[in-house]
Amino acid sequence: MVAKLFSKFWNSSTQARKQRKYVFNAPLNIKHKLCSSSVSKELRAEYNFRSIPVRKDDFVKIIAGQFKGKSGKVTKVSLSRMRIYVEGASVKRADATESMYPIHPSNVQITKFDTSDKTRVAKIERNKKSK
Repeated sequence: MVAKLFSKFWNSSTQARKQRKYVFNAPLNIKHKLCSSSVSKELRAEYNFRSIPVRKDDFVKIIAGQFKGKSGKVTKVSLSRMRIYVEGASVKRADATESMYPIHPSNVQITKFDTSDKTRVAKIERNKKSK
């Protein structure tokens, strides 16, 4: 019999090991929601929400870590690893090639949305009207 790794009806726990297990074993549709970032104060005042899932082509400002203060466009979002890749954040490898550095979405702040997806724009506008 195979053990069940993930339960949608998990009640929150203060134990870090159970929180990590929940995140690591979550399916991609749940990880998409967990891959959210805070929104800048200007956008927060305009659109009336604090956080939204990060997408490719969003502009973000890194607010924590070794690249703190840098801004750039999100080039890739890895839901399986729960990491995003930003244009301004790269490191040099031993063979002198540039490599994108993975950043957790909680360490960035969205400064400009990607408006190419009509359903996302509709959601943002719907939330703007609600308050």
